[in-house]
Parts: sequence; structure tokens; C-alpha cells
Amino acid sequence: MAILLAIVSIYQLSFTWIANNERNKAKEYANGNINLETRYLDSISNISVYPVLGYTYRDCQKREMNLGLDLKGGMNATLEISVVDIIKALSNYSKDPVFTKAIALAKEKQKNSQADFVTLFGESFKEINPNAKLASVFNTPDMREKISYNSTDEEVLTILHAETQAAINNTFQILRTRIDRFGVSQPNIQQLGTAGRILVELPGVKDPERVKKLLQGTAQLEFWETYKFNEIIGALSEANKVISELQLQDNKKEETKDLKDSTNVLSINTQADSVINDTNSITNQLLAKIDSSKTNTTDSATTVDQQRKSNPLWTVLYPNLDKEGRPVESASVGFSHFKDTAKVNKYLHLKQVQAVLPKDLKFYWTVKSIKGSKGLYELIAIKITTRDGRAPLEGDVIVDARQEFGQNRAEAEVSMGMNGTGAKTWARLTKENVNRQIAIVLDNYVYSFPNVNGEIKGGRSSITGGFSVEEAKDLANILKSGKLPAPAHIVESVTVGPSLGQEAIDSGLLSFIIAFILVLLFMWFWYSKAGVIADLALIINIFFIMGVLASLGAVLTLPGIAGIVLTIGMSVDANVLIFERIREELSAGKGIKLAIKDGYNNAYSAIIDGNVTTLLTGIILFVFGSGPIKGFATTLIIGIISSLFSAILITRVIFVGWLDKNKPISSATKFTENAFKNTKINFIGKRKIFYIISTVIILAGVTSLFSRGLDFGIDFKGGRTYVVRFHESVNTGEIAKQLKETFVVDAPEVKTFGNDNQIKVSTKYLIDSEDINADIQVEQELYEGLKSYFNDGNVSFDDFKNNYVMSSQKVGPTIADDIKVEAVWAILFSLIMIFLYIFVRFKNWQFGMGALSALAHDVLIVIGLFSIFWGILPFSLTIDQAFIAAILTVVGYSVNDTVVVFDRIREYLTLFPKHDRKNMYNDALNSTLARTFNTSLSTFIVLLAIFIFGGDVIRGFVFALLIGIVVGTYSSLFIATPIVFDTIKKKESLDKKKK
Repeated sequence: MAILLAIVSIYQLSFTWIANNERNKAKEYANGNINLETRYLDSISNISVYPVLGYTYRDCQKREMNLGLDLKGGMNATLEISVVDIIKALSNYSKDPVFTKAIALAKEKQKNSQADFVTLFGESFKEINPNAKLASVFNTPDMREKISYNSTDEEVLTILHAETQAAINNTFQILRTRIDRFGVSQPNIQQLGTAGRILVELPGVKDPERVKKLLQGTAQLEFWETYKFNEIIGALSEANKVISELQLQDNKKEETKDLKDSTNVLSINTQADSVINDTNSITNQLLAKIDSSKTNTTDSATTVDQQRKSNPLWTVLYPNLDKEGRPVESASVGFSHFKDTAKVNKYLHLKQVQAVLPKDLKFYWTVKSIKGSKGLYELIAIKITTRDGRAPLEGDVIVDARQEFGQNRAEAEVSMGMNGTGAKTWARLTKENVNRQIAIVLDNYVYSFPNVNGEIKGGRSSITGGFSVEEAKDLANILKSGKLPAPAHIVESVTVGPSLGQEAIDSGLLSFIIAFILVLLFMWFWYSKAGVIADLALIINIFFIMGVLASLGAVLTLPGIAGIVLTIGMSVDANVLIFERIREELSAGKGIKLAIKDGYNNAYSAIIDGNVTTLLTGIILFVFGSGPIKGFATTLIIGIISSLFSAILITRVIFVGWLDKNKPISSATKFTENAFKNTKINFIGKRKIFYIISTVIILAGVTSLFSRGLDFGIDFKGGRTYVVRFHESVNTGEIAKQLKETFVVDAPEVKTFGNDNQIKVSTKYLIDSEDINADIQVEQELYEGLKSYFNDGNVSFDDFKNNYVMSSQKVGPTIADDIKVEAVWAILFSLIMIFLYIFVRFKNWQFGMGALSALAHDVLIVIGLFSIFWGILPFSLTIDQAFIAAILTVVGYSVNDTVVVFDRIREYLTLFPKHDRKNMYNDALNSTLARTFNTSLSTFIVLLAIFIFGGDVIRGFVFALLIGIVVGTYSSLFIATPIVFDTIKKKESLDKKKK
């Protein structure tokens, strides 16, 4: 079996070796030219590079071991399909007040519920009006075959569940098509357990923003007629007056807030003034005119604050005027800096403002800022010409789309073809709008608004908008893949730069090698030749783990490496148990062959019990965890099973082989031969002292929890984090002050992350926004606040993102709530499973109670110490998903240690039922002391190596494990067993009284 497993492992790992070899050839050929390297790999993608088996480079890529984002760089995103939009579409966008209120109530309920949205909507609909019928809302022309007026609410909800699931499946397939066309190697896209959530993993991707747009674009393509600015200038001027009058009614608190806004206007004008020198920019004429118009508006409006009060709308929306100061005949009514677009939207959506604007007027922003303007976007006036308020022509008529170049070959554009119905509508639309503009809108953003010179027949047209080749390809991809049934919003994402990934590989491998060597040396030092056999089994074990990971297509992450290294330490435990048993049998006077046989037989029970409890923890982590945590759990599970095979079977085969050849085998060195022999520590007699010590430590931790709390990461509270690296050391206080001025709405939190030239910035700014440009807006704010620290402020936005932002993470508030709930369930479920297993195995609830008490003791101490040392120790002690994984691993390790002691107690109770219980418990603890010390020390050495050399990303995670190893070992000896002793003693006393 071992030989077969080795062959399979060699076969699976060979693909990784071949693929890496070809990549090295490409690098050597390209000599640093990335484009040349990519072309080389593309050229061999369908050529056989594995001559023996005939596999191409692409085949090898698909079968090689996958590296996670933290090792390779790239992007991981969880998308949530908007079920709300699906239900609205199924109702044909009903305006029924009960329906509208039910949608709003269900959205509110969803914040604190794990139920699916359709169920919550059904409950909310009944709450608002018990007499209303869902059939009256959903008996639309499209749904008439499925829902009649006589359909019950239960029948309608069943159909809504089926329709939403079908829409989600359709979205999944469309996203898969988009990703496949994107051309990323080893992409992973899968539906998650939570309805409507899709996980997308793209290792090695170099442009995360491009991916986000590709994933979130719904392909809601619309063609709209437009107003000209000179046609609506009167209405907008009236709106400006209304806003000014409303502001005069504001209280002092609002005025203070407005004063902050006026400060922003000053900085925006300064930025805008920088484009005046660009004679090719529209903004050149615009801002020159605005500067003059602002001074002539009124004699009294001489300050920014007065200007804002007099013309609040025009202060944040620069009107599109010609050189003579007249409104231009264009659909573009004005320009705003990205910081002010939200303010403009707020103004234009006020009820009082809507009352003075034409009913058929609405506005959309351009998707791209004006070239060279440093963040100025155009506002386009859309004219509604249909009864239902929908666009006269939509993207469902598109049958083909592709990237092409325009006539001058300077800019890329998207050429598209329409079906017969679309071609007729397009011809009519262009004929009716000669010398006017038609806005081409995708997902509520204007991509272009070309002027119509004449009727366009045949249904072929182009979308222009200053696209790069990649942007045009992505737009064509979205249009060709199809329209998403509902918007998909990124609710959680992680982006890791390639340089940080390489650093993680280097630190991970270094910690792995050091830990591995230390364990090999320790086993050889303590157990002599028997230790060498254990080392050989350990090497085989690592080889098997890698082979199984490759064959399963599992992703290797940095926590995954930590899981493998931890497995090394824990796999030593089985060998230690066996060797200690062999030494006991030899001390009893048995021959070496019989001692080995009995040693293995007597160790099986403790090995199985200890590893099963840890395995249960690993399975729970795998079920409830996600991303890197699942990677950690995967390697832990594989490692435990593989180590059992290696420790129990392979070592025994080697022992038997050596004995058959009459080779001498020693299980101890002269330094360790008598270690822990004849120890007589009175653990039970001194238990109250240790109860007091533990109580004091726990109370200190609980006090800190109530007074200082914990440093919760964005996993549990939602938000965004960015790891930014500087050339030199920086002061986090100064940076926090600087960013507070930039992030006016929400001051971010700034901490040192690793070295003092690296920081982690956390913010909740725009975390609730569903705008696909929200991420870019937050990054731009971050850039504005930090750019002065790089090259005296002469660093571009793209350079800042690509070279100085090492990684970023986003967790939406909804998914943060889900993570919290999953974490609680994971811990509770783990404790219940362990209690039940111990109860069944030992047939005594007192043993289960002792183990649970020890586990609660360990968890409280670890959490308490994280609270006490938060902000004191020079590394992150954030409470996140990794911390929960650490807690559960501590639980698994602690119960492993405890079960070994319990197993010896059970053995003594069977062999010596009439012996004094106190002495028996002490003897059991003393007899397992060598095993406890060796396993704990070897595991601690392994984790210490990871802690020192493993990198900043997992240092807090490993610190929790280090504390857990120490506390878990302590609780096994001084808490778990004494509690079993006290509870059984109390039960026996009660039984005697009853008798």
C-alpha cells in the first residue's frame, strides 16, 4: 500500500515539476520581459511538454499543485447575488405598496437572520397585510403560466424559490463563462452553501480592479435619448435655489458639517485647476469659465463658504459652459470630482428638487473620468420617452460583440450586432435623434454618448469611450456572455500582491525546513535508532501529504503550510506514544520483539482516541471555515490520516525488517534513558493550588475583556483593510491624522503590520455601497492621504496600487455577521462532538465533563491573553477567522493530550480496580509525563520556528497556538484529571449517603 501510494504521489507531483520547469524556461527566454514570457507560455500551451504521457503545458497546469493567493498573489472574491432584484423582476417591478414595504422589511430582517431572502419576504408580506395575496403581485404576463390568481401564498413562495435558484444557477454559469474567457490559469469558481453566494479564486491575476468590474457587471445595456444642457438649465437653476433655501433651514450642526464640505471644495478646485494647462481637455474651457463665473455670481459671494450657500449645486457640479458662459448644446450638464458625486446625487434626489425638474429627466454619471482631470466625472441628462420608464432599446437585442479598433486605430472600441427587432428600433431611434446624442448606458453608467449624424440601419453599431484594448475586450466579453439575471455584489474579497506572495513562500518554506530539521534532530536525540525510524516515517509522511494535496486539487496556502508543520509536530505524538510504551515493556523485562509488539498494541487505544478528537476538530474547521482556514483544515485532516498510516504501519514494517536482520534497535540515548522514570509528583494532592492559579489568570483575562475588549478584525465587523509598505519607517499616529483629513466621513484605523515600514489601514468607508466603483473610490482616498510619503508625492495612482499596496481585504457587513455566527457554531459544535466522543469511549460523563472544563479553561485563557497583550506586543493580535481556527486547533490538541491521560486512567481502573483512587490518578499522570513532555516540546519547537520565520501574516495565529500548547499541556495535567477525580469522588459520596 505504501509503494502504491508513493507511485501515485510521484505521478501527481510530476505535473508540478514539469509546469515549473517550463515556466523557468520561459523566464530564461524572456530575460525579464513579462510580455515575452507570456507569449512563450501561450505558444507551448497546446504542445506536449510531458513526452512520456503526452500531456501539454495546459494539461500540466490544470494538474499541478495549486498555490493559494497568499503564496502566489491574486484575488479571492465572494459574490452575493441580489435576490431582491430577482424578486422585483419576477413581479414585473410592481409598485404595490404592500410588496414594496415587504421588500424593505425583509432586507432589514436579513441583517440579523440566517434564513433565505424569499422566506423572509414571505413572512414580511404576511406581517404587513395578512389579507393580501402574493398571487396578485406575481401574476404577471411572464409568470402567468406558473402563477394564477388562485395560487396560494405557499405555492407562490415555492415557485419564487425555484425561480431565484434558477437565476442564481444562470448567474453562476455566466460568471464561469466570463472567467474562462478572461484567461486566468487555474481559476476556481464554485457555489457556496449559502444561497446566492459564489466564490471566485483567481491566483496570479495582476489587475484586481479589472476582475471586479468583470464580475459585478450585470450587462444591463441600455440606449437612451438625452436632453441638451441648454434645454434644462432653467430647471437646474431652480433646483439650485431650492437646495439653497433648504440649507438656510439647517441647524448649526448641519452648518458645521457643511463647513467641512466647503473645505473639500477648496481642495477639489485646486486639483481641478491643474488641468487648465491641458489645452486638449474639455475641462480647460470649463474651469476657466467657472473661475470667472464664480466671481461674478453676486457681489457678496466672495468666499468659498458664501459661494456654497448661494449656489450649493454649482459648487459641487461645475456647469458645462462655453467660452461666452452659455450652457453648451450637449447631454453633459456638468462635471464633479469623485468626492462630490454622492453629494450631487443627494441633492438631485431630494423630493423638493424632483418637484422642479422635468418628470422625464434623470441623470447618469460617466463610467470614466475625463482624461487628465484627476477625478472629474461628467453628469449626463437622460430623457425618458417610454410609458414604463424603461430604456427604448436594451441589451437583450445584442447577438454579437467584439473588440475592434476605430478608424484612426488610436483607441479600441466595441462593435456589436443586433437582432431584427433591435435593428428596427435602433434605426427608428437614430432617425428621430439626428443632431442629438444617444447615451449608451451599461449598469447605470454612461460609456459613451455619441452624436447621431443620420439614421443607422442594419443593426450594427459601436461603443466608444476611450477604452484600452483590455477594457474593450472585457466589455465585449460581458455583452457576449449574457446579462446577469440580477446584480452580483462582492461582499468579501482578498487581494494579495505577487511580491508579498513570494515573501510568503520564502518565509513559509524557511519555517517549514527549520521546523522539520528540529523535529528530526529531537527524535534522534531522544529515541536514538527508534527516533531515526520515526524520522524516516516523518519524511515519507510529508511526501504523502504533498501527493494527496496534488491529487485532490487542494490549494496550498500559508496557513496550509502551518497545518503541515503542525502535523509534523502532532504526528510525532503517535511515535512518542509507541516508543514510550516499548520502553515500559523493556523495563518490565520483555525481549525486544515482544516489547515492540506489546508496545504497539498498548499504544493503539491512546493513538486512535487522540487523533480522532483532533480529526473531528479539523473536519469542523473544514465545514465552517472558508479560504485559508479551509486550506489549514485540509492539510490538518490529510496530515492526521497520513501520519497515522506512517507512524503505525510504516515504522512497524521497518522495525520488523531490522529485527529480522538481527540489527540492534535502541529506543533511548544515554542522556534520555532514565528521563521521567519513577516520578512521584502529587498532582491530585496539589490540585487546589492549580485551581487557584487558573482562576486568577482567567479572572485577569475576563477583567481585561470587559475593560479593554478585543481587537476584532474586519472578518467580524466588516470593512476594508490595506497593507501598505513604505521605503522607510513611518509614524502610524501621523499617518492616522493625515488619513482622517482625507477620509472625512470615516476616520480609518492605522497599525504597524510587521516591520515599522509597513502598516495596516482599516476603514468602514463606503462598505455598504453597492456601487461597483466604491472600491476604487476608497483606494483613491487612501492614495490621496498617503501619496506624499512616496517620492515626494510624485507617485501615480497605478504605481501606488501596484507597488506599495501589498494586499487588501474587504468584508461586507452581511458576510461579517455570517462569519460570526459560523464561528460560534464551529466552537460549540466542536465542544459537543468532543464531549460525546469521550462520553461514548470512556462510558462515563465525568471524563467528558473533565475534558470540557479543561477546554473551556484553555479557550478562556487564550482569549484573555489576547485581550491583555493587544497593543502591547509588537505584532497583530486581531480576532479573525484565523484566530477561530487557532482556538479550535488548541481545542483539538488539548483534548488529544487529555485523552492520553484518560486512556491510562481507564487502563489502571481495569487492571487495579481496588487500588486507592488518588494514587491511581497520580500514577497515571506520572506514567504519561514523558509522552506529554516530548509531544508538547516537539510541537512547541515546530510552532516557535513558524512564529519566528513564518512571516507577519500568520504570526498572531501561531502565537495563539503557542499559548494553546502550553495551556493545553498544563490543563491536561492540572485541570482535566483533577476535575474528573473530584466529580467522581462527589458522586461516590452521594451514592454512599443514599445507601
